[in-house]
Amino acid sequence: MRALVTGATGFVGAAVARALLARGNEVRVLVRPSSDRRNLEGLAVEAVTGDLADADSLVPAVRDCEAVFHVAADYRLGARHPEELYRSNVDGTRNMLNAARVAGVRRTVYTSSVATIGIPKDGTPGDETTPVQLSDMVGHYKRSKFLAEQVAREAAAAGTEVVIVNPSTPVGPGDVKPTPTGQMVWDAASGRMPAYVDTGLNIAHVEDVALGHLLALERGRPGESYILGGEDLTLRAILTEIAGIMGRPPPRVRLPALAVLPLAYVAEGFARLTGGSTRITVEGVKLARKHMFFSSEKAQRELGYQARPAHAAFVDAIAWLKATGRL
Repeated sequence: MRALVTGATGFVGAAVARALLARGNEVRVLVRPSSDRRNLEGLAVEAVTGDLADADSLVPAVRDCEAVFHVAADYRLGARHPEELYRSNVDGTRNMLNAARVAGVRRTVYTSSVATIGIPKDGTPGDETTPVQLSDMVGHYKRSKFLAEQVAREAAAAGTEVVIVNPSTPVGPGDVKPTPTGQMVWDAASGRMPAYVDTGLNIAHVEDVALGHLLALERGRPGESYILGGEDLTLRAILTEIAGIMGRPPPRVRLPALAVLPLAYVAEGFARLTGGSTRITVEGVKLARKHMFFSSEKAQRELGYQARPAHAAFVDAIAWLKATGRL
């Protein structure tokens, strides 16, 4: 099988490309001239130049492919120019699905996010049936992914074979950029997180998430979505795990999210004035006010998806940080 992978220079996309190659598939990857290709080094992939914003460049990129894995996304919290998120995540998804339809691709797997999944008020994990609407989305990243998922659902309703996957919080080797989560792991491993807020995340090994994409291609039902998650952990538990791997004591200072919010506004304002960036964003702090716990039971039942313990993801991520000189 020949498959096109978008976002293959990124964290999850590169893992999907590696999983496809390991199973003997031909892999074509969509790259821009400015793409950082470090994640593609050593991979026997065919690179084609194109841009999700340029619809005409996508049809030749997807020609002769049986499958498309549309993994590419603009994953930034507190983006200075939010319109860029909508252009990449919403318009880019529409362009890619149209190109796949025109080229006669058998099936597309669209990578959404648990950012689009509802969070129950009673504290139980969210799943694919949890009620949610656009007004529940905090920040432009979540809104853009919610709208992009609607584009995928509309395409499926119109007859295009699209299966949606919703990765939770992938962790593991190869987070070159890094993603906001990868930055958190890096900071924690470096001892740069002396305090924590009362939040929680669902941690999944990036390689398990990648295999979940392949299972969705093989077994997923068109128009359906599948959470590809792992283990629910509080931020305190996450930092304790990472501290244990690094052989240092975990942070013990708990900060209320409301106390951190003013700092986030100041940090973002300073970043705008100086043209720099900030690791603490208003959007991120607002998201941290909820425990983002999710269930992958549907993916386990219908796809045969399996996830290893979060500890393994942290071990592999830290080993990669050390091997690449980041720690």
